[in-house]
Amino acid sequence: MTISTRGAAKAPAVLVLEDGRAFRGRAYGAVGETFGEAVFSTGMTGYQETLTDPSYHRQVVVMTAPHVGNTGVNDEDPESKRIWVAGYVVRDPARIPSNWRSQRSLDEELADQGVVGISGIDTRALTRHLRERGAMRVGIFSGSALADEETLLAKVRQAPQMSGADLSAEVATKETYVVPAVGTKRFTVAAVDLGIKGMTPHRMAERGIEVHVLPATATLEEVYAVQPDGVFFSNGPGDPSTADHPVSVMQGVLERRTPLFGICFGNQILGRALGFGTYKLKYGHRGINQPVQDRSTGKVEVTAHNHGFAVDAPLDKVSDTAYGRAEVSHVCLNDQVVEGLQLLDRPAFSVQYHPEAAAGPHDAAYLFDRFVSLMEGQRA
Repeated sequence: MTISTRGAAKAPAVLVLEDGRAFRGRAYGAVGETFGEAVFSTGMTGYQETLTDPSYHRQVVVMTAPHVGNTGVNDEDPESKRIWVAGYVVRDPARIPSNWRSQRSLDEELADQGVVGISGIDTRALTRHLRERGAMRVGIFSGSALADEETLLAKVRQAPQMSGADLSAEVATKETYVVPAVGTKRFTVAAVDLGIKGMTPHRMAERGIEVHVLPATATLEEVYAVQPDGVFFSNGPGDPSTADHPVSVMQGVLERRTPLFGICFGNQILGRALGFGTYKLKYGHRGINQPVQDRSTGKVEVTAHNHGFAVDAPLDKVSDTAYGRAEVSHVCLNDQVVEGLQLLDRPAFSVQYHPEAAAGPHDAAYLFDRFVSLMEGQRA
């Protein structure tokens, strides 16, 4: 990525997809060039949490909501220490943010962190194109990076693809840190950081859990060095087919029968640990309004998603695995994609979506209580 000075809201910009389609608009945020996988998010709010979600590493996010930036940016809502999206695409950015918590504009924040974006394009047309053709590589170019479209298209096609990308270690913590329990400590959890969001350990801490957040490269011995009552595997970016190390660690946890909970990338890791395959979705699920059914209760939850890969597990039967019987516990009602797994003979389960809901609805918050129940049962 090359960056020039900010404050170039009037600078021309162009977005070029790898299939050759181009959209022209104006620079938004930093000026220069950037590359990534073009994906769209259907959330109408919560853009600050989206931008700082490590799962969006190397992705160019297209916002389907037309008006973005209305509430500005503050220092309380980020889910990590930086913006992770590779680029940002909006239709009508707010000219002046209006919110009592706002400390600066979204445009300023993007520019300060070197995130190249584009505004003023038909994001509905772009979203429809991605739905029909699938997520694909994209480049955004502005300022001195502008050139003829054939030259820009060649650059886009040279960019790495998301399939086969091993990215967790690039976004995870390098050193272990501890999030203390709120109130009386009840349990200790080892959380393997594959791209964890800040709200996740906070949700566990609210339930009396002391959370030790470990690097993605943590070994099984390092996981058990904290003497955990439970082990958690987080969300994260990249292709789960490359995540051999986390899969091996999780299999060690399953062998020891320690209560286990995984979300998003962690769900895909559990799928692989159980012997299921994974595959890339055509355009993925991203946003805070995705309907998922809990198959054990029939309840439909509105949930927050950010995933481009899914587990290939049978929906209509219980599967025999090396760790006992497993079944699909949750399913997306839009397209029948697997949204959760659970073991019937060991204390382990996972979901593909984000129950910490930052941003998003709180329908799935009970999953943290389910994790607590597993640890209570194991202790008893």
